[in-house]
Amino acid sequence: MLFGRGIEIKNRTQLGYMRRAALIVNQIHEAVWENARAGVTPRQIDQISAQVIAEGGAHSNFLGYFDYPATICISVNDTVVHGIPGDVPFEVGDLVSFDCGCYLERDGKQWHGDSAFSVIIGEEPTPKPDPSISAHVYPTSSEKEQLLEITRHSTWAGVAAIAGPRARVNDIGAAIEDAVDSCGERFGWTAGIVEEFTGHGIGTAMHQAPDVFNFRAAGRSAAIKPGMVLCVEPILTRGSNQVVTLADDWTVKTVDHSLACHWEAQVAVLADGICVLNQPDFGEAALAPFGVKPVKL
Repeated sequence: MLFGRGIEIKNRTQLGYMRRAALIVNQIHEAVWENARAGVTPRQIDQISAQVIAEGGAHSNFLGYFDYPATICISVNDTVVHGIPGDVPFEVGDLVSFDCGCYLERDGKQWHGDSAFSVIIGEEPTPKPDPSISAHVYPTSSEKEQLLEITRHSTWAGVAAIAGPRARVNDIGAAIEDAVDSCGERFGWTAGIVEEFTGHGIGTAMHQAPDVFNFRAAGRSAAIKPGMVLCVEPILTRGSNQVVTLADDWTVKTVDHSLACHWEAQVAVLADGICVLNQPDFGEAALAPFGVKPVKL
């Protein structure tokens, strides 16, 4: 069902299909966490991701999307988004974003999952952060670690805004920008917010209305309604927020070659609250610092 501005509204059964797809994406994330380390190539990670998707009975929604040639996007250091997995091994200290997705076919339709995270590569797989800690790096940490934390923290700030009273879509971007600014005051520098790419609605297609801005935008946006599913995904940089697309028509880099970082959560809206579809605990641990308790689907 569609309501104003062409936004797709799902029933509880359909949200269940999306929950299953989103959890397969979470399984991709787990496999990446276990295997991404120095000496491993992005192409090897892509192959592992394809195996996880196949074992889950799903299909990649990235492979072949406008001729994209891989299963997931892997963006290293100054690559902002849409990095094509290749054969150059990861090195210690690389800041790498993994954007992953899949879809399941149910009731004659595709139901999509899509989420992303970033990691700093080490000699061994990096331990996952405790999602219940809203800020686990400090001003004495490296700016690379700070950029990763700002991106993760601002994502969850945006998710928490969806649960606000009488929330509208543009409240998400305002919360993200406020979180970025707040972290800037704490760390002594402010991350650039890439404006060319936004979060989005998701459902029977990977990218749907509405656009979910990562910054404070003027104008009246759509009201948050039960049955909506939104992907919240800030993309931040250590330097300029200006980007350039390379000749392959996919790889996007920062113009000043500064580091970039990307995080994404897939959030369903129910009558009694929000539910983070790509998190096994529905987002409970990550949202606790924001005073939001998600509901279970």
